[in-house]
Order: sequence, then C-alpha cells, then structure tokens
Amino acid sequence: MRNTAKLTTAVLAAGALTLGLTACGSDKADTASGTSDTSGPLVVAASPTPHAEILDYVKDNLAKKAGLELEVKEFTDYVLPNTATEDGSVDANYFQNQPYLDDFNKKQGTHIVPVVTVHLEPLGLYSNKVKSKDDLKSGATVAIPNDTVNEARALKLLDSAGIITLKDGVGNEATPADIAENPKKLTFKELEAAQTPRSLEDVDAAVINGNYALEADLSPAEDALAVEPAKDNPNGNFLAVKEGNEDDPRVKKLVKLLTSDEVKKFIEDKWSNGSVIPSF
Repeated sequence: MRNTAKLTTAVLAAGALTLGLTACGSDKADTASGTSDTSGPLVVAASPTPHAEILDYVKDNLAKKAGLELEVKEFTDYVLPNTATEDGSVDANYFQNQPYLDDFNKKQGTHIVPVVTVHLEPLGLYSNKVKSKDDLKSGATVAIPNDTVNEARALKLLDSAGIITLKDGVGNEATPADIAENPKKLTFKELEAAQTPRSLEDVDAAVINGNYALEADLSPAEDALAVEPAKDNPNGNFLAVKEGNEDDPRVKKLVKLLTSDEVKKFIEDKWSNGSVIPSF
C-alpha cells in the first residue's frame, strides 16, 4: 500500500492564504536556524502525476538500500507545496519549474530554492472539437492557465505554433494583452491550471500542463494539436527545498537517487510516448 497522503485543494484552500498555516499538521521547522530537523523520514510534497509516481518508484525500489526513509505527500494544486515547504510542514517539494518558482518567491516572500532538475513535461494544446490547430474557427475560445508563469508559457506555445504572435521581447509575465496578432480572433478563458482538462467540453481548445494532461489520460505526443518545444526549454521540473536545507543529508541521498540510471530508465519506459522526458 502506498504511503501517500492526498491533500485536496478544496480541503486545504484556506492554507494557501497564509504561510503560517501548516498543510500537513506537523511542526518540523527549526525556527531559530531556518533549517529543518534532519531526523526521521524525508517528507516530500508532490503533484500526483508524474512527480509522486517517480518518487514512489524511488521509495519502493531504491530508497531502502540507500538508507533513506521517504514519505510522499500528494498535493493537487501549485500553491500549497511551496507554502508547506516554507513553513516546515514538509521537507521538500517536487512539482515546479524555475520561472514559476521565481514568480512565487517574489509574490509570496518565500525562500524556496531548486536542488536538482529531474524531468520536463511538454505543455500541449488539446481539443475535443477539432483535429488540427488549423481547424480552430474565428472567434474560438481557448482555455489557458491563469497563474503568471504558466499563462505566459501557454501563450508562447501558441506563438510558436503560429496561432498568435506575441509582441517582441515578451517574457515570463506575458498575458493576452501582449498579443500583437490574433488572426483567428481567439477569446482566452483564464482558468486554474488544474481545471483546464475539465474545460475541454466547454471550450474549443485548452493549453494544459503536462502533469494535468497525464492525469486526464492525454498524451502530448499523441493527442496534442501543438506541443511546447523541448530544445533549450527552461521549464524542467525540479526537487526544491527551503533555502538553508540544501545540505540536508536526506536531500542529498534523494538527489542522487532521482538522477540515477534506474530513475532515467523508469521515466523513459513508463512515459515512452515522450510526455515526460528525463532532464539529467
């Protein structure tokens, strides 16, 4: 049986409003030093797919031999894993990329830092209404994630696919207001990233994050109308900790295991369609 606690956004939404709340009901932070107690299991917050699956593979197959006791806690949103890491409810998290973390730290005043990049999940444009991006009709509605970084990432995908053209020099804070050309006169529906797969029945197309696409049984390689380019992509997902905890011996053990040949093979075999790509 998997040693996993599933924490839903509905139950824990209130925890996102303050960094002082613990998401998991434990108090592991050493408030005097800003570092965590390194005794006991390493508790890692993760998105269910593929992050928790990768961590569960490590826990079930590699951790014991390496002398690592690993506990995986699943979160279904992009806020609570960082707030729980900041307040010490968990020791680390694995769900995000650098642009998202930079934006989160800036806005929330958190002190989360990356430790090692593990994989990339290409962003994709999906539709239940059309078979090709060229079939999108004038005035079609496209759902995109509403958080700053993933919205910009979605718009860059549409730009690279030739569906829209963004203004020159647009960075990781692009919004629909930064669109220079919109020949199909698309309307954009901004939704929480986790809601984008469910929107496919109501919109003409949706840009969906890789992990949420996988949870919805969508394959970027097989089902997407357009896929985010993988070359020179800054959006690899990494293991992260609160600043000061990078040298936790348990974290170092997990870093070694997450970048092992065994994990690389596990990722390549399980997601052979290219929906999850090792980044090490």
